[in-house]
Amino acid sequence: MDIRNSILDTIGHTPLVRLNSVTRDLACVVAAKVEFFNPGGSVKDRIGPTIIEDAEKGGRLKPGGTIVEATSGNTGVGLAIAAATKGYRCIFVMPDKMSQEKILLLRAYGARVVVTPTAVEPDDPRSYYSVARRLVEETPNAVLANQYYNPINPQSHYESTGPEIWEQTDGRVTHLVVGMGTGGTITGAGRYLKEQNPQVQVVGVDPIGSILYELHRSGQYTTAETYKVEGIGEDFLPGTTDLEVVDTIVQVNDRDSLLMTRRLVREEGIFCGGSSGSAVWGAIKYSRDRDLGPDNLVVVLLPDTGARYLSKIFDDEWMRENGFLERAWLDVRVGDIQAAKPDGALISARPTDRMADVVRLLKEHNISQVPVIDDDGRLCGVVTEVDLLNHLLSQDHKHSADETIESVIDPNVPVVRPNTPLEALMGIFSNNSVALIATGDEVQGILTKIDILDFLSVQVR
Repeated sequence: MDIRNSILDTIGHTPLVRLNSVTRDLACVVAAKVEFFNPGGSVKDRIGPTIIEDAEKGGRLKPGGTIVEATSGNTGVGLAIAAATKGYRCIFVMPDKMSQEKILLLRAYGARVVVTPTAVEPDDPRSYYSVARRLVEETPNAVLANQYYNPINPQSHYESTGPEIWEQTDGRVTHLVVGMGTGGTITGAGRYLKEQNPQVQVVGVDPIGSILYELHRSGQYTTAETYKVEGIGEDFLPGTTDLEVVDTIVQVNDRDSLLMTRRLVREEGIFCGGSSGSAVWGAIKYSRDRDLGPDNLVVVLLPDTGARYLSKIFDDEWMRENGFLERAWLDVRVGDIQAAKPDGALISARPTDRMADVVRLLKEHNISQVPVIDDDGRLCGVVTEVDLLNHLLSQDHKHSADETIESVIDPNVPVVRPNTPLEALMGIFSNNSVALIATGDEVQGILTKIDILDFLSVQVR
């Protein structure tokens, strides 16, 4: 029989899932380490039991004691699960920007939750770090889990997350992308992977407003600012963060992060939180900027479930109030925009078509790009008038009248489905000028920014 001794035995061994829709314009493979498969719904389940066990072994935590922690919510859940199985009480201190779902969840585990202001300095007596330390001093037989400075945090990921990724990828992982909060995950897992293969690149993701990007880049930083994404970014350097392990840090903003989070559930069926959207957006941005090819395997860690953000990221009204979602985007799909085009017939070319013929095709239909489809109906990419112009002006080789378009096909064009929401399309167009519509291998249309403008201009009349 396969019966676990306790819920703690179900922690870890979370799956790697290949991302398909949101990464279709990338040549590299991007696989998500989906941490909401842990029993408490996040990567922080990994450190809860190990932190408590270390405190027990060190004699700092005795039977009937209380565990106190400053947390954005997920570490609290990880600690609460372990505390429930061991008979400890919990007090968790959270900033006021955290979702109501997280507060209610911690209380469901029997924990006391203290909410503190977000916009204060770390050493302010009102900060959640300071309040947590004060509660430890005031509470008999209490211990501070101290995830920001406890070496057990990165050690847990060195012993579990890193080895899992190495085993699941058969040692072929080339890049690890992780959102940075305490830094325990990226430090522990990154250190393990680099020990197995020093060529593995460890990429951190940091929200604009946090100091970690500037600190890694120049060793200096300005004052931190507020941002909406929860669970990543800091206004100080945690002791659990080893910047020497991190090769690069990518900055992301709230808008891109939250819209990507919504895309992940609608296009990939992966119901995750905002920091997951940050990590995926950062992974895509990094992969695109570095032009990673098919030999690269990028593993991006998705920290938690979307169930804790139903009142925020997945609430259209909250998204609109915070400027992340326009009313005109609601319920509009790619298929709606394509159907509204005056001439919806697909104009395409083949790789063997002559450049002169394709130039004539673009001129005849007054278009600036055309999808390229081979004789078997498979999409090869897109050819644009800019690519044709640059090629014909090039002096690198001799041109001829029979020259085909094969050498100027761009294979990295983003592909969307007819049911892709407009908000996802807007995220794509922040880095691309054109997107193809396809179901499976069947290309059904092509969209540009002007197509969206035409559609929306009609809607607001």
